[in-house]
Amino acid sequence: MQNDPRRHTRILATLGPATDDPDALMALLRAGVDAVRINYSHGTQDDQARRIAQVREAAAELQRDIGILADLQGPKIRVERFRDGPVTLERGARFVLDTAHPADAGDVTIVGCAYRDLPDDVAPGDALLLNDGAIRLTVTRVDGTRIETEVVIGGVLSDRKGINKAGGGLSAAALTDKDLADLAHAAALEVDFVAVSFPRNGEDMREARKLLDAAGSRAALVAKIERAEALLALDSIIEASDALMIARGDLGVEIGDAELPGWQKRITRAAREDNRMVITATQMMESMITSPIPTRAEVLDVANAVMDGTDAVMLSAETAAGKHPARVVEAMARVCRGAEAAMPEPRNRERMSRHFVRTDEAIAMATIWTAQHMNAQAIVALTESGATALMMSRSDTGIPIFALTQHEATRRRMTLCRGVYPLAFTPTDLESIKPAQEAVDMLKALGSLRAGDRALITKGDFDGPGGTNTMKIVSVED
Repeated sequence: MQNDPRRHTRILATLGPATDDPDALMALLRAGVDAVRINYSHGTQDDQARRIAQVREAAAELQRDIGILADLQGPKIRVERFRDGPVTLERGARFVLDTAHPADAGDVTIVGCAYRDLPDDVAPGDALLLNDGAIRLTVTRVDGTRIETEVVIGGVLSDRKGINKAGGGLSAAALTDKDLADLAHAAALEVDFVAVSFPRNGEDMREARKLLDAAGSRAALVAKIERAEALLALDSIIEASDALMIARGDLGVEIGDAELPGWQKRITRAAREDNRMVITATQMMESMITSPIPTRAEVLDVANAVMDGTDAVMLSAETAAGKHPARVVEAMARVCRGAEAAMPEPRNRERMSRHFVRTDEAIAMATIWTAQHMNAQAIVALTESGATALMMSRSDTGIPIFALTQHEATRRRMTLCRGVYPLAFTPTDLESIKPAQEAVDMLKALGSLRAGDRALITKGDFDGPGGTNTMKIVSVED
């Protein structure tokens, strides 16, 4: 059973307590989820292993390929705990962050900090943002382990809330000891994507790639863009990654709300231009954690991301801990379809003016141009790695791209690729014209092609990834 061919944008849903019941998980997948996110910031490795096993079992029952993304926690920089519960910080008050303070002895004047290097990363005049920016402190003095501040914007502060520095500049490495253990765990369970939190530059992503390679994993590497420094190193991060996630929570805190919309569009465009997938995340339908319907602002936010060309939109607490996991997926799917129906002309003019070095990219672009100008009903990519289908999907023609491959890992990596529908396919003879006819016959049997349709088929003359060198035009017969 393939995913809804009327919707090109993919839905990535986070699993959690609200989806641990097998029936709830099945309802979530039936509602239209294309891939799931396993959040290593919460729960134990045993919890994550159980959830991955449940997804694989449910996907097999549904006869669908469901991608699995393991999201590493990264260097979450947090305050420690308060002795008597949450405190209220008043504007103008003095407040101290002390990395040497006992972890469970915070009060309205002082709290410990889990990030030991914070005093080295800040100076008087710096702004520290706590609890996703709800509280703002100005550093007045740094004395050894103590960071003395003045409260500029007050509010309620509770245990283990995050700390960001306005404008970025915290030196914490992207991969912590916990991340290294979780990466090895996720690789052993053969997840399809691994997301690295808070990478500063391409070198952080290359280090993660080395660790994945050493673990024998072929997972796609996702860079979560959530640091101000990452924006300055965006080109190197894209080069070292397979996909980007626009993590708008921490990124918005560091660069400010006014800068966030423009950067969301720039990141989306840059990823697409370099043939990378892009995921838009954080608070997309936050109200549906409790509400049965989204707000109009959330509808417009999702639609805007779709129209910008995002490959996938992500749900976090809405599905992991919300009251209506399946309903929120159904709502998001409706919005995606509506936004796609209102899309302007396909974005492929710039790409068509390029000089191509790779044969498979030249074939991909020739196929897209021909499909549009012949009003083709489908594009069929016989693929090993999925690369040709990915390149064709960057043009957003609205023509479905069926990625046919015998490799399950390739099919699952394609589940976050906009407009691409991965299907299991094993040709009987790679050296003849049979694969093209067998592909057409299979799609006719599935109802994806009908007599009179025109389809374009891409394939390679030899086995192996990167070998696509042929485009074939076929008319579907009775």
